[in-house]
Amino acid sequence: MAFLVFSLSNLALTLFAAIITAFISPAAAGSGIPEVKAYLNGVDAPGILSIRTLIVKIVGSIAAVSSSLLVGKAGPMVHTGSCIAALFGQGGSRRYGLTWKWLRFFKNDRDRRDLVTCGSAAGIAAAFRAPVGGVLFAFEEMASWWRSALLWRAFFTTAVVAIILRALIDVCLSGKCGLFGKGGLIMFDVYSANVSYHLADVPPVLALGVIGGILGSFYNFLLVKVLKVYNLVNEKGTFYKIFIACTISIFTSCLLFGLPWLVSCQSCPSDASEDCPTIGRSGNYKKFQCPPGHYNDLASLIFNTNDDAIRNLFSKNTDSEFQLSTMLIFFVTCFILSIFSYGIVAPAGLFVPVIVTGASYGRFIGMLIGSWGNLSHGLYAVLGAASFLGGSMRMTVSLCVIILELTNNLLLLPLIMVVLLVSKTVADAFNGNVYDLIMKVKGFPYLETHAEPYMRQLTVADVVSGPLQLCHGIEKVGNIVHILKTTMHHGFPVIDESPHSESPVLYGLILRAHLIALLKKKAFLCTPVQLGADAFRHFSSDDFAKKGLGNVDKIEDIELTDEEMEMFLDLHPFTNASPYTVVDTMSLAKALILFREVGLRHLLVIPKISSVRNYHIHFPNLIPHSLS
Repeated sequence: MAFLVFSLSNLALTLFAAIITAFISPAAAGSGIPEVKAYLNGVDAPGILSIRTLIVKIVGSIAAVSSSLLVGKAGPMVHTGSCIAALFGQGGSRRYGLTWKWLRFFKNDRDRRDLVTCGSAAGIAAAFRAPVGGVLFAFEEMASWWRSALLWRAFFTTAVVAIILRALIDVCLSGKCGLFGKGGLIMFDVYSANVSYHLADVPPVLALGVIGGILGSFYNFLLVKVLKVYNLVNEKGTFYKIFIACTISIFTSCLLFGLPWLVSCQSCPSDASEDCPTIGRSGNYKKFQCPPGHYNDLASLIFNTNDDAIRNLFSKNTDSEFQLSTMLIFFVTCFILSIFSYGIVAPAGLFVPVIVTGASYGRFIGMLIGSWGNLSHGLYAVLGAASFLGGSMRMTVSLCVIILELTNNLLLLPLIMVVLLVSKTVADAFNGNVYDLIMKVKGFPYLETHAEPYMRQLTVADVVSGPLQLCHGIEKVGNIVHILKTTMHHGFPVIDESPHSESPVLYGLILRAHLIALLKKKAFLCTPVQLGADAFRHFSSDDFAKKGLGNVDKIEDIELTDEEMEMFLDLHPFTNASPYTVVDTMSLAKALILFREVGLRHLLVIPKISSVRNYHIHFPNLIPHSLS
């Protein structure tokens, strides 16, 4: 009966999370960190930051974490914070009730990107109660373009998160909020006392880093393989997505309920009462079919929240609380279940499962080493979690600070730094960052910060593809509609015929959204004449403001008659007359650096011309430059 209740409740929660994700917002599946990272790199995928995704992410992650699936809440909280920030970034949107005028100042690409970056930092700060770690996580992992002003904005955001968390914890101290009110701002405050270690402890720590790097890269490899299989099955339809989620839930319930039977019962510590006390602060012993005065150490890890399981593994003075076989079984179980649980159609994070898996592996290594050195098994668990995080996620500074903020002991800094650097170096020899690999599986065209060596041997002309779709300065409406319906480009060159040359002259660049706005207003001309500034009399600034997320107009929604299709539009007043351009002989590596560092959306490639003109441009307080 206990197994039936356990498995059915887990199945119901998983089914609920899978149904709302599959039918309401499929973009809410997974952790959301790869999607937000891709957005900050310039990939504006539909739905990833919409209000539907926000709601499903919050509700679905609660259900998924509660369903005993080995998934975390940190990734979904990063996505949740980014969604909230993006919704504020579309200020003035009547659709979502954000009609405050001051929010309109953030209704542009740069400010929205900065807000999303701050939102991702707030997510990590709230998940781990690590405000400084959240800022560094956004800087090291999420943001593709970082500005000095963004640093203090992200710091201000995470400081507010820390203050609100502290206030809520104070309100909940009486226990009326359940487990949330217990403890303080530090999640795993298990090493507040002094920790002593010597040179003899360095070799085991280095070994932890090497093994963590190998295991982390192998973890990434298996995760990518499983995600590819899931993608093949998911393509068959929504039913198969939900079926996979339910299958994983049943398999997880059977495994978690059956494994504790494989280990023997342990006697409670000699100083314990009839009911075993807690390990650490709030993680409880679990008897699980054991006689009075005994407990099942594997059940004490499985039938607890992930936070309490981590606290049990990290706790000091508990070297005799767990068996060697228990640590091995728990490590293998977490390693496998976290891989198979991530790809289902439900909000699921990787941070906490990786910490649990790494902590169990670290404690297992500590138990194998035995009396070598001065490090306790709990400290080995902390270092194992750091090594597995470094081997899988390849972050260094942010992970180091997050772990220090979690454990509240600066004395661990040298050991954690060594473990992270070694594990990252070893893992980099095999594959890449887990989030970068997931982005590739999802098909996001992520633009790296560095140029590959072969790019130095190529020019931009070697990689451009055609045929080129462009508009004339005065274009027929039918031609514009045809271009918009037959391409997915978001920007189009605008050219004019030159009376002094056979080749056309580049006038500028016009965006798809602006073309659609012109077609909606139907400010057409009967004859192909240039209007100049008079063209603006039919429009306001709101007509050309960037639309809110999930509220983009489509060309298919605009109805035009045959007579209107033969009319004309003057594009000159609405065209960006000074877009970024490069000549077709420019090095591909240089073009990539320009595109990436400046944060461009479009880069026009033009033929190299033979005639040269010199222009002297004077910037105040700078040396004059000569541009050809």
